[in-house]
Amino acid sequence: MEGAVLAQGLTKRYGRNLAVDGIDLVLREGEIVGLLGPNGAGKTTTVGMLTGLLRPTAGRVRICGHDPEREPIVVKRLIGYVPDEPYLYEKLTGREFVTLMAELYRVRGPVAAMVDELLERFGLREVADSQIGSYSRGMREKVALCGQLVHQPQVLFLDEPTVGLDPRSARLLKDTLRAMADEGRTVLICTHILEMAEQICDRVAILDRGRIVAQGSLEELRDAARAGEDATLEDVFLRLTQEAEGVPEA
Repeated sequence: MEGAVLAQGLTKRYGRNLAVDGIDLVLREGEIVGLLGPNGAGKTTTVGMLTGLLRPTAGRVRICGHDPEREPIVVKRLIGYVPDEPYLYEKLTGREFVTLMAELYRVRGPVAAMVDELLERFGLREVADSQIGSYSRGMREKVALCGQLVHQPQVLFLDEPTVGLDPRSARLLKDTLRAMADEGRTVLICTHILEMAEQICDRVAILDRGRIVAQGSLEELRDAARAGEDATLEDVFLRLTQEAEGVPEA
């Protein structure tokens, strides 16, 4: 079974720089997976290849059984992607932007009602008819998320999704992602916030220097790191990345 997302031998080179080094990754339907790693580990490059934004140097990707290179339109309809700094049309209002996304994804049904529901859910009703250029960073994050949820993607990719969000909005995001997973959809989160990953992710993959050094549930990662049952994800993450870099434990 390929799963919702499959990467096999995924590799990306920029000249002599090996950014992603032959990783294998499977994301199943109905789970939330965290992709963790230090700065420069290759997380954003990996997501770029999974979403079809970057062409792999080697290896293959499948999204719900489809090849992003050969079937780009099919894959784009199946996924949603919110980067850490999403591009937004600042002269559009929040309502206009989310409606535009619905039209681009050819959403069927009562689009206006769907847009209103999303804006209401994420606390944007009062600013829905103001231009995005006047929004705070947190508001921009939320309207970008609404734009990628309006077509109900089967797979959602999020890069640092809680940056700029207040605690209430961050909790709402977590609840929304869990509801998506409970409906059988798949979420991949790139984040530096290990506490969030520990709270919400079913599995975690730790990427370091372009390679996956460990992946699994927190319990499985504790075993891989030879850590005790009380070890946090932060403890495990630091131990595994230090081992991968050849840094002796203190």
